[in-house]
Amino acid sequence: MADQRDNMDDFKVQTAKHPNMGSAPLRPHSEQSKDRTSKRLSSESNGTSEGGVGSSTPVEVTALEESFRRFAIHGDTRATGKDLHGKNWSKLCKDCGVIDGKSITLTDVDIVFSKVKKKSSRTITFDEFKVALGELARKKYKEKTGEEAEAEVFKLIEGKAPIIAGVTRAVASPTVSRLTDTTKFTGSHKERFDTTGRGKGKAGRVDIVDTSGYVSGYKHQGSYEKKVTKPTVGKPM
Repeated sequence: MADQRDNMDDFKVQTAKHPNMGSAPLRPHSEQSKDRTSKRLSSESNGTSEGGVGSSTPVEVTALEESFRRFAIHGDTRATGKDLHGKNWSKLCKDCGVIDGKSITLTDVDIVFSKVKKKSSRTITFDEFKVALGELARKKYKEKTGEEAEAEVFKLIEGKAPIIAGVTRAVASPTVSRLTDTTKFTGSHKERFDTTGRGKGKAGRVDIVDTSGYVSGYKHQGSYEKKVTKPTVGKPM
C-alpha cells in the first residue's frame, strides 16, 4: 500500500509540472527502450544515422568503391556490383591507366587477380580489390612507401567509369580504292560489272543464250508487230 501511495504522489508531482501529461498515458521504460532499438536498426538498414529531429545522414560511399561498382556491373545486367570478375578487373586496370606496359602489364594484372581471389571463386570483393591494388601499387611505384603507392593508384581509379568503344570507322586507302575501282578492271573481270560499277550477276560470269526469238540469235524480236500496226499513208487522188 505504501508503494502505491508513493507512485500516486510521484504521478501527481509530474502532472503538476507537466499539465499535458495527463492526456497521454505513461509508457513503461522497457517499451521506450524497445522503440529506440527498433529505430536504430531501421536507420542502419536504410543507410542513415540518428541525429537531430528530421535529420538523415546517408552512408558515405567512397569514390574508389563507386568506380568498383561501375566496373563490376559493366556488360552484365545481372551483376549486383558487390564483386568483380576477371574480365572487368583487367578492363579497369587498362581504362584507368594502371597498366602502363612497362612496370605493370596485363600478365601482372592477371597474376594478382588469381592471387587475391578465393580458390573456388571467379570474382573478387571490394576488400580483395583493394589488396590487389596494393600489390600493383608497390610494383608500379617502387620509389614510394606502401601507403603512398596505394594512394597514387587509388587516384587513378577514383571517379572513373568504363570506357565504351565506338564503332570502328573505315580509313580510306589509295591501294584499296584502286583495287575496288571497277572502271580499271580488264579481261573477264571487266565483264562482271556495268558502267555504273554494279555487278551483273550470272550474266557477267557466263554467256546466256537468248532463246526468245524465232531462231537462235534472232535480233529483230518485236519488229513484226510494229510493221503490221504501222499506219498506212493515203495516196493522193
